[in-house]
Amino acid sequence: MKVALAYSGGLDTSVCIPLLKERYGVDEVISVVVDVGQPVEDLERANRLGEEIADHHIVIDAKEEFVEDYIFPLIKANGNYEGYVLGTAIARPLIAKKVAEVAFREKADAVAHGCTGKGNDQLRFEAVFRAMGLKVIAPMRELGLKRSEEIEYAIKKGLKINVGKDTPWSIDENLWSRSIEGGMLEDPAFIPPEEIFAWTKSPEDAPDSPLILKITFEEGVPVALDGEALRGYDLIVRLNMIAGEHGVGRTDIIEDRVLGLKARENYEHPAATVLLSAHRDLEQIVLTRNELRFKMSVDAAWSELAYQGLVLDPLYDDLLAFIDETQKRVSGDVTVKLYKGSLQVLGRYARTALYREDWVSFDTAVEIDPADAGGFSKFHGLQARLYRSSI
Repeated sequence: MKVALAYSGGLDTSVCIPLLKERYGVDEVISVVVDVGQPVEDLERANRLGEEIADHHIVIDAKEEFVEDYIFPLIKANGNYEGYVLGTAIARPLIAKKVAEVAFREKADAVAHGCTGKGNDQLRFEAVFRAMGLKVIAPMRELGLKRSEEIEYAIKKGLKINVGKDTPWSIDENLWSRSIEGGMLEDPAFIPPEEIFAWTKSPEDAPDSPLILKITFEEGVPVALDGEALRGYDLIVRLNMIAGEHGVGRTDIIEDRVLGLKARENYEHPAATVLLSAHRDLEQIVLTRNELRFKMSVDAAWSELAYQGLVLDPLYDDLLAFIDETQKRVSGDVTVKLYKGSLQVLGRYARTALYREDWVSFDTAVEIDPADAGGFSKFHGLQARLYRSSI
């Protein structure tokens, strides 16, 4: 029996390899690493370990596809689920797609993942796997191993995993965000130690001088920083470093998982924080009131589907079609200030702005006569007045 395993080099997926052979009678395990912007050292460790313990190891560079087909649509949709910028969520379907492609090419009998039975990732992976007609094996879920038991098993098998009982953080990192959970963080009252953060400085240690930065968008997509044109991947990498240096982009939330469980989650997402804030602000000056109101509900529905990993649902494409249409006019610049963990929009400019200074100013005369508003005001709130007069 041959199985293609979605592999990260972490504890769960590494333990899966011997478990698949011992408990499931698998003869050949193909470990598949999909690069969506993980740290170089993590990729090197995953590749070294995968080549050592798997029968066949494959690495797929999907960074550009991740940016173009997943992060850019997310920015256009102001992707956000309960304060979470969907970094891990939006990457899982792409990883699953790439693993499935390997499974078909290598004629594997099944695919496998290292997700537990309590989290969201099992659903995100399997929504893609099952839609593509693949048999799924989930050792962590099916065997019900505790994290402490996984660590002991890994030690017994001589697996060189960068985790221990004293620092049992579960970390998932890609270009868009870094999530930290597990261990003492599962106590909602536990104050996260500074050691869990890698992308962002604490506000206290951030520079004492603010940074003013201009982000340029073309049709809803970020294309330049301070006038320097950059490819999407390079722009996000640079902005992660810039905003992280100023302590911008930390989130500590109680999150409602798909299964209904509430979970304490810690995230770092400097570039995402800046780009989503700037993009949303630019939309305010370009889109009509009706478009903005309706798009809020569309963005929320899109984010819900993305969080659940349901990117193959027809509604996902339907929502994107509307979102893409609105973004044709979302081009311009947004200037922000980064200072000790805070982000402030200072100004914005758009070629297609609906804002008209001469119309809105109190000091200029325009085509419309302000006195005309008198008639409108007599009808404004009419039903409320009728209601009040009848009681």
